[in-house]
Parts: sequence; structure tokens; C-alpha cells
Amino acid sequence: MKVKRLKDPSDTFDLQFPERTPFDVVTFGQNSVDQLCVVPAYPCLNSKTEILQCETLPGGQVATAAVFLARMGLRTKYIGKVGGDDYGRFSLKSLAMEELDISKVIVEENSISQHAIIIIDKESGERTILCQGDPGLNFKDSELVREDVCAGKILHLDGSDPASALRAAAWCREQGIPVSADLDTVVPCCRELVESVDFLITSANFPPEFTGIPDPVDSFLALAERFDGLLAVTLGADGAMAFAGNRCFSFPALKVSPVDTTGAGDIFHGGFIFGLLQNWPLQRIMAFANAAAGLSCGYLGARAGIRPLSEILRSSRQLLPSAGAGSGTAGTV
Repeated sequence: MKVKRLKDPSDTFDLQFPERTPFDVVTFGQNSVDQLCVVPAYPCLNSKTEILQCETLPGGQVATAAVFLARMGLRTKYIGKVGGDDYGRFSLKSLAMEELDISKVIVEENSISQHAIIIIDKESGERTILCQGDPGLNFKDSELVREDVCAGKILHLDGSDPASALRAAAWCREQGIPVSADLDTVVPCCRELVESVDFLITSANFPPEFTGIPDPVDSFLALAERFDGLLAVTLGADGAMAFAGNRCFSFPALKVSPVDTTGAGDIFHGGFIFGLLQNWPLQRIMAFANAAAGLSCGYLGARAGIRPLSEILRSSRQLLPSAGAGSGTAGTV
């Protein structure tokens, strides 16, 4: 499908979703077990730092977005892999506790599940991630089934298994199913993957890394020139940017006192997809996604800060142009 080029953030995409699908959203990608350590300040080399709090909690880019969408009341399917280790059992148990279809999650007995050690600076809530993955968690050709991937109104994926993600995106686009992608680093087949999705929302470091242009705005604009769909980038406390009508628009973040920013970007993606399915204008979608992400930063871990729909809607109104002069208006960059 071809995504409508918006002239202004007040426009809607007017997407025509497939009818009578078993799910609203199918998600394919990474789940993780996060060991979160809160420290007074990020340690320097050859130093010793007190751990103020330490928790083991579920996370992962796509899995967290899937949990968000399920908690918002959408019929959501998660496709992924876990290892046959304690991390895998922990991750699978956490997913099973959600109103989420995980019937196509594969246990790879001889692989190590994705896991991460996350160091959180208490003062700012910002985090540093040390992660370990296992190529054995990538899907074999026979394991990824077209019928499962194309069972929703929209597909959301990441770049953790790029070859399989590329195949999944191609299947959905052949059937007119929109594809959303969360990319935070350049991966193999990245150019082909970018060209195979309709909604690309990246981390701030992705456009410079992908284009080779150091300036964040210039690299974003350069990436937009090569991309036919909707391009956006998350900017943490600075909100987000999106490209519409040959212009780059900024959308403000919700003002919060962060405890932990882990998972905020993943929740932003979930919020964006929720707004797409409501056929909201871009500015309302971005306000909702920024509010969901901002609220999540008040809690430790990727999923503990997923707030009820009513609370996110209430907070998102602060970020809309109608909220008042100087509040929430999307601005050009």
C-alpha cells in the first residue's frame, strides 16, 4: 500500500485497513529480560558505585509495544522467540500474564534469551543499556508463517531479525496491510527494510548512522527524501519530529520528572499505532504517543509505566494545539 503524504499535522492518513482480521495488530520482534540497576550517578572508569535499587523486569522493543496495545484493549498477537533458559521462561511467563496472543512464540531450547543490564542514573532517569542477543533466536524460513504475520490490520516489527522482518513486511504490503517499524540502529538489509515499511519511527541516533550525516536535522531530512511513508524520530525529553508536507514538524514531550526512561520509545510506538487505528490526525497521534511515553518514565522498567487509556488521553490533551497559547503546538524545524 502507499501511505498518503500529509500536507499538515492536522491531516489524517485515511488508511483502509483489512476487514474481519483475527487481530488488530500483529507484532514481530524482540522480547527481553532487563536487569535494572539504579545508581546515584553513572559511574566513571575505575570507580565503585552503590546500587540504590535493582530489579529484574520484562522488556524488549516489540514485546513492550505489544503489551501496551493489548492493555489499550486491542486484539494483539506477538510473534517472537525465547531461549530455553531462565530468561526465556521469565519472559514467556510475563507475556502469558497479558491479554496477548503468544501462540506463535517459539522456544529455542539451545539458545540464550535476549537480556540486558540497564544502568539508570537516578538524577536524570536516563539509562545505559548493555545487552546480549543470540543469533539462534532468528527465525528460520520454515518457522515464519505468512498466515500468522498477515493476521492483523497492521504489522509492527523491529530490526532484531532483519531478514525475517524484511520477509514479513513484504508479505503484508502484498496484502495491503500497513507496516510500522521501530529501528534504533543500522542492521543488515537495513536499506531494503526501510524501503519495505510504511511508518518508520526511529531513535535519534538512527538517521545520522544510516545517512552518514552527523547533524540530526540534516540527516533526518536526508532520510525523509529517501522514504515514501511517514517518517518520525523520538527525541526523549524533546518529544518527537515527523516529516509532513515537505516540512519537518516538532511535537513536544509531556513534562515529567523521570524515574526511568527504559521502554519509553517502545511505548511511543505502541501509542502511535493505537492512534493510527483510530484514524486520528497526525498531531493527535503524536500527542497521544508522547503522553504515553512520558507517563511511562515515572516508573521503573519498560512496562510498569503503561498507564490506563483514560489517563493517557487526559495527559495528551495538554500537548494538542487547542490546549492554549504556547502549549503543545507542532512547530516546524
